[in-house]
Amino acid sequence: MRCAVITVSDTHTPENDTSGQYIQQALTQAGHTVSAYTIVKDEPADIRRQLTHCIQAEGTDAILLSGGTGLSPRDGAYEVVHGCLEKELTGFGELFRYLSYAEIGSAARMSRATAGVTRGIVIVSMP
Repeated sequence: MRCAVITVSDTHTPENDTSGQYIQQALTQAGHTVSAYTIVKDEPADIRRQLTHCIQAEGTDAILLSGGTGLSPRDGAYEVVHGCLEKELTGFGELFRYLSYAEIGSAARMSRATAGVTRGIVIVSMP
């Protein structure tokens, strides 16, 4: 699959974006292609613009977002992603929180991880 990776953060850079680096490595090791990688500020308009660009890019099969899924006033990725989905995979968020609970305890319930499909492209948004 050809995958775009988007990190949503006001502070990360390519040098310290461990989540973005991990996602890219995991995709590559699994035999997928990272077709795009970017970091966007946690601003709904910026996230929407980048997500739309990746959706419209020829050959994108999946888009993986990291960050912006919490409950702080600055966390806007969930609303943008959810608004772009044609079909939501509700079980993804539930499973993500369940698996996270084993690692981080009750704080896992504060994640708004979500996933779905738009125009045949899988979109996954994770903390």
